[in-house]
Amino acid sequence: MQAVDSLIELVGNTPLVRLHRFSANVPPTLLAKVEYVNPGGSVKDRIAHAMVAAAEEAGHLRPGGTIVEPTSGNTGAGLAIVAAEGGYRCVFVMPDKMSREKIDLLRAYGAEVVVCPTSVEPDDPRSYYRTADRLVEEIPGAFQPNQYYNAANPEAHYDRTGPEIWEQTDGEIDVFVAGVGTGGTISGVGRYLKEQNSDVVVVGADPEGSLYSGDEVHPYLVEGVGEDFMPPTFDASVVDRFVRVSDRDSFVTARRVTREEGILIGGSGGLAAWAALQIAAEYPPNANIVVLLPDSGRGYLSKIYNDDWMAANGFMDRHGAAARVTDVVAGKGGSLPKIVHVHPDELVRDAIATLHHYAVSQMPVVKRETVEAHEDVLGSIRERGLLDRVYREPSVLDQTVSEVMEEPLPVIDSRDTVDRAMGLLTGQATAVLVCDGPVPAGVLTRADVLDFLMRGDRS
Repeated sequence: MQAVDSLIELVGNTPLVRLHRFSANVPPTLLAKVEYVNPGGSVKDRIAHAMVAAAEEAGHLRPGGTIVEPTSGNTGAGLAIVAAEGGYRCVFVMPDKMSREKIDLLRAYGAEVVVCPTSVEPDDPRSYYRTADRLVEEIPGAFQPNQYYNAANPEAHYDRTGPEIWEQTDGEIDVFVAGVGTGGTISGVGRYLKEQNSDVVVVGADPEGSLYSGDEVHPYLVEGVGEDFMPPTFDASVVDRFVRVSDRDSFVTARRVTREEGILIGGSGGLAAWAALQIAAEYPPNANIVVLLPDSGRGYLSKIYNDDWMAANGFMDRHGAAARVTDVVAGKGGSLPKIVHVHPDELVRDAIATLHHYAVSQMPVVKRETVEAHEDVLGSIRERGLLDRVYREPSVLDQTVSEVMEEPLPVIDSRDTVDRAMGLLTGQATAVLVCDGPVPAGVLTRADVLDFLMRGDRS
């Protein structure tokens, strides 16, 4: 029989997944260590088993005892699974910014959950750290693994997570990126990788408002990462650099990874993925960058995957950003072909006539009459660029399009939000090529988005 005696045996050996679409605009290979496939749904399963095993061996946790832990939810889920097998009672203390799903999940495992205010100092008696300490003193036989101080936390990643990544990449890893919460993951993994190759760069992704990467500490909404004190489980010497990430970038990126790669991740994963993308822009095509995605987005359906919550917190415009690109394309109306285009062997003067006939200022250059795939797009011509060329050298009019065409228009998926499109259109791009999967479906311009928003205002 192919069976295991406990879910604990299934912790670790998580997959490494190439992020093809998410990293399409950066040169290196971006690889995601997907930790939500652990039985408890997060990277914290790794340390839960290690901390309880160490406590049992040391005699700190005895049969019938109680596990008390301050947690953002993920460590609690891992500890609850271990506790179920060991017959322990669980009491978890959580800050009040945690999602309802996380609280309900811990209670589903039979744990007791105590919720404390987030916006108090760590030493305040009401904080979730001090509340956990008090409960340990009050409950007979209670033990606090305390992931912020427990050496088994980083050791679990040094012993398992680091070696897994090294083996999965065949040692061909240039950068490791992870969010920093207790610091256990990045410290353990980073130390192992640097022992194998001292040139590996370790990057910490940190929320704006966290002490790790800045002096000014203030509240933020992304869960499970960042800190307002320096825990002993964090080895700062392992981290080569930090990337500070806003709540908005964390949440919008989590949604983007989910849409583009089908990997449903939480806000801390979005934070790490955003940081990895910024770092990837600095590296050549032969570089391999591994980003650790710590948990699933299932615990955030009422928050970052809820358009109303995102809009209420200022991360998404209720009309524009929440709408999809396909809504804008569908609402363009008029009698234009789906994609006004030109072929590389046509004369520039004929291409300009096409621009004027359809009253468009740019169009793709495609290799065949029917645009069947993104690979059919060879480049683009744009009215502004042509005007400059023809003004300086009128003979350009009799050249072929292939001789004057520019790079292809930026590509965006039809399922992306208008917010994502605006990120491209407010930069250098005046238009983007909309694709439905691999198939081009239309061209979207700044004017199209503006018209869409005006229609929304009138409705």
